[in-house]
Amino acid sequence: MAFPQVFALIPRSRYLLYKSRENWTLNQEERARLLFELYPDIKTAYGLSQQLRSTYNTNNDKNVAMLKLANWYRKVEESGFKNFNIVLNTITVNYQSILNYFDNRSTNASAESFNAKIKAFRSRFRGVRNVEFFLFRLTNIYA
Repeated sequence: MAFPQVFALIPRSRYLLYKSRENWTLNQEERARLLFELYPDIKTAYGLSQQLRSTYNTNNDKNVAMLKLANWYRKVEESGFKNFNIVLNTITVNYQSILNYFDNRSTNASAESFNAKIKAFRSRFRGVRNVEFFLFRLTNIYA
């Protein structure tokens, strides 16, 4: 492989790293093979990220998910990648909340959306002077 082609390989490979291996095109498969041969650390990091993704996509049982998350956590610690430390810290701090996702596969997205609507409503009227009237208007509009 010529030297300039190596530098073109990395930017052109970024999209395949966001996909699972099953969704790669033939060109992306070839690019991934070359990329992983030249940069084995990228292959390891890709494998770790795909393992975490599959834990969320395939597990319906909370206990199985807990074991897979613990196994993934251990593998990341052994790999020594400092880039995964933010994810490791998030899992450590929010372990029970993360596992609650596997109970009925629901998130707090609806609550976050409602909070955003309340903030937008409040900012439209530049603050709240009368809290009772604000709550009255809020319930009339969004209830």
